[in-house]
Amino acid sequence: MKEKVRFLGLDVHAETIAVAIAEPDGEVLSLGTIANREESIRKLVKKLGPVEKLRACYEAGPTGYVLYWQLSKLGVDCAVIAPTLIPVKAGDRVKTDRRDAERLARSHRAGDLTAVWVPNEGFEALRDLVRAREAAKADQLRARHRLSKFLLRTGRRPETKIKVWTGLYMTWIGRLRFEQPAQEFTRLDYLHEVEHMGERVLRLEQAITDAIKLASPEMQEVVRGLQALRGIAEISAVTIVSELGEISRFQTARQLMGYSGAVPSENSSGKRKQRGSITKTGNAHLRRIVVEAAWSYRLRPGIGLRLRKRQEGIAEEIKEVAWKAQIRLTKRYARLSAAGKDQRKIVTAVGRELLGFIWAIGIKTEAANKLKMAA
Repeated sequence: MKEKVRFLGLDVHAETIAVAIAEPDGEVLSLGTIANREESIRKLVKKLGPVEKLRACYEAGPTGYVLYWQLSKLGVDCAVIAPTLIPVKAGDRVKTDRRDAERLARSHRAGDLTAVWVPNEGFEALRDLVRAREAAKADQLRARHRLSKFLLRTGRRPETKIKVWTGLYMTWIGRLRFEQPAQEFTRLDYLHEVEHMGERVLRLEQAITDAIKLASPEMQEVVRGLQALRGIAEISAVTIVSELGEISRFQTARQLMGYSGAVPSENSSGKRKQRGSITKTGNAHLRRIVVEAAWSYRLRPGIGLRLRKRQEGIAEEIKEVAWKAQIRLTKRYARLSAAGKDQRKIVTAVGRELLGFIWAIGIKTEAANKLKMAA
């Protein structure tokens, strides 16, 4: 008799995993709790029978994708589920690890769950590095704010106009002296923190550059292709690639826009149609990068020295897409600005359309890579 598929629900925590299994005949059983260790997971899979007949799932969360990779190595088909899209009964007010595991197993068997894309270990490592740099930039901004507000409170301003955070500005701060020892110590501490944060950002950016040199040729080609766009240099391109993985997994540009959370929300009923602010139910890191890049499209179309250098050696069809992006997005910015729209909303709208050109370049580059590999 042919064995039927069994569905495994896993409620994962840092130290434990609650396990439930949905049998083909409709019964859902709790199998208790196991340690979140590789050996315990191996024993569980061995106990449950043929791996070909197991379909496991667990919620995406702070434990990452380690369990997914472990189960995949054991031959188990595993899905990582979007937590916000798991069906929940309105009257259900009891939440335990056991019930969560049973609900996952039952919903997985019914096909009611939505799986997220799982990066391979290479993409995950690069994404960790890129996000570390992003965190360092945020820490640098906070450190600069603390120092600048301290100088403002104490009435210290440069005698001549100096652009802030340049070498001259930092030299001026280094030469300041306070009569009160407590204030002098505060100045030194804030200044040291700003310098430390600047060095940290530079180290991480160099590490990103080195990591891309060691990446696969296919990833390098996508990174180079995205840099043909105005407003997207190496760090931005690497961030986009690390957050998206394979861009061709999005069948349309609209799907990519939805993934970023930059699409407007909607509350319509009958003849009434009402759209609101963007949903923000997507990848915030990707959304931040494209919105930052969108600011460059407030300027008239043109190819400067830096952009021309980035476009060296890039296929002509990619350059054509990048130029079309400049023409379309600058017109879009000008049209919305003339209509009196808020500047932040304009930039968000331009960033959303920029994602369409990112998708087009990614699709063309990945298709060219596949042809090279097949040849």
